[in-house]
Amino acid sequence: MSNNLDLNVKVNGVRLYFLPVTMRVPLKFGPEITTEVTCARAAVRVANGEGKTAWGWGETPLMAQWFWVSSMAFAERLKSVKEFTVSLARAWQDFNVSGHPLEIGHAFQRDVLPALLEAYNEKRREKEPEQESMPWLAALVCCSAFDIALHDAYGNLHSLPVYDTYREPYMNRDLSTYLTAAEGTKIGFHGFFPNDFLVKPPPSRIPAWHLVGGKDLLSEAELTGAEPDDGYPVLLPDWIKRDGLTCLKVKLRGNDLEWDYQRLIEVGEIALNMAVVWLTADFNCTVEDPAYVTEILDRLRDEQPRMYQMILYVEQPFPYDLERHQIDVHSVSARKPLFMDESAHDWQLVRLGRSLGWTGVALKTCKTQTGAILSLCWAKAHGMTLMVQDLTNPMLAMIPHALLAAYAGTIMGVETNGSQFYPEASIPEASVHPGLYRRREGSISLASLTGPGFGYRLDEINRQLPAASFEG
Repeated sequence: MSNNLDLNVKVNGVRLYFLPVTMRVPLKFGPEITTEVTCARAAVRVANGEGKTAWGWGETPLMAQWFWVSSMAFAERLKSVKEFTVSLARAWQDFNVSGHPLEIGHAFQRDVLPALLEAYNEKRREKEPEQESMPWLAALVCCSAFDIALHDAYGNLHSLPVYDTYREPYMNRDLSTYLTAAEGTKIGFHGFFPNDFLVKPPPSRIPAWHLVGGKDLLSEAELTGAEPDDGYPVLLPDWIKRDGLTCLKVKLRGNDLEWDYQRLIEVGEIALNMAVVWLTADFNCTVEDPAYVTEILDRLRDEQPRMYQMILYVEQPFPYDLERHQIDVHSVSARKPLFMDESAHDWQLVRLGRSLGWTGVALKTCKTQTGAILSLCWAKAHGMTLMVQDLTNPMLAMIPHALLAAYAGTIMGVETNGSQFYPEASIPEASVHPGLYRRREGSISLASLTGPGFGYRLDEINRQLPAASFEG
C-alpha cells in the first residue's frame, strides 16, 4: 500500500436517490414484460489523507426482471432490492478501507457484500420461511451505483478522467493481486495494470446496437392503434431509417425453436432490405441443450446463408447459474462467437466459461465498474472477445456504460436502447450530451464527455432529484 496521502482515498459520505421511469413501449425480458423501472442514483464522497474531498455519482436501473428471474411479483422484488440498496448505502458509509476505487470496490465485494446479502436474505426468511432468496446478481446490480460513484469521485478528486487512473502511481497493486490465469497457460499479471488492456485513445464515435424485443413491431400489419403517438418510431424499419442503424440485436424465446427461427428470418429480411450489416441473437438464458441453438444456426446457414453471415455473435443462450449448469458449449462456439452475459458475474466465472467453450464476454457496468474492469483484463489476456451490453440505461447510467465500450475495444460498438424505451427520461442529460442519447448514422458520439471523472458535466445538467432515501 502506498503511503502517498494524496492518492489513496476513503469513503466519507453517501447519498442515495430513487428515480422512477415509465417506458413508452413494453420491453420483454425473458418471460416477463417490463413497463417501468426505478433507477438507483448514488453519490459518494471520498477524502484523501490530507483531507481533500470530492463527490462522485453513479446510477443503475434496478431491472429486477433481468437480474432476479422469479414467479414472485415484480413489485415485491422491487421493494426488496430498494431495501437492500438502502442497506448498501449504510455499509458503504461505514466502509473504512483506503486505496484506489478498484481496490476499495474489490474489497467491498469480497468482504462486505456477500455477508450483507446473506443477512438480508436471512431476515426475509425469518418473516416468511419459504421466502425466495435475493440472488447474487441482484446484489451486484444494487451495489453498482455506489461502485461507479466511487470511481467517479476518485477521478474528480484528482482532476483526471476515470480511465486515466487505472495505472501507477494511482493504483497500489497490480492485477496479479486480483487475477489468476487459466490452467495450462503461461499468462501472468505481474506488473500489469488495467491501463495495459484499454484502448487508448478511445474512439469518439462507436456503432450502436438496437434491441429488437420480443414485443417490438416489425410491420404496419402489426399495428393495433394502441401504440404511443409521441414523435418516436414504433416500427423497426422506422427506427432503422431514423437512426441509420447497422446493428440489430434480436431477442428470442429460447424455448420455441420455430418461433425463434422465424423471428430471425423476419428481422433478417428487414435488415437485408435496409442495408443493416450485423445481427446478433439473444436467447435469454432459457436454452438447456446446445443442439437447440446449433439447429437454428445450421438451418439458417443452409436456407438463408446471407443472414447467417450477418450474425456476428450469439449471446447467453444457457442458464444464469454457470456453476450449476456446466454445459459444454463448444458446438455453438464452433459456429459463431458465443458471449457470456448474465452468467459472467466476475472474472472467475469468465474463466469457467472459457473452459466450457465460451469465446466472448458481454460486460455490463451494472455488475459494478470494478468487476467489469477486472473481467475485461482477464478476458483480453486470454484472447476472449468483448462486448458491452445495455440494461436499458437512461440518464447518468448511459455515460459509464458507453465509456466502458469505448475503452474496452468491443467486437462491434455498444448496445444502446434507452432511447427506444424511455427517451424522455434523459432529456436533461441529452441537452448536454446530445450525441450520446440520440443515435445518428448508426452510432453514438462520446465527444461531449469531457473533464474529470466520467465526464458527466453535472453542473450543466438541469436534473431535479427527489428527496434522498439515504444521506450520511
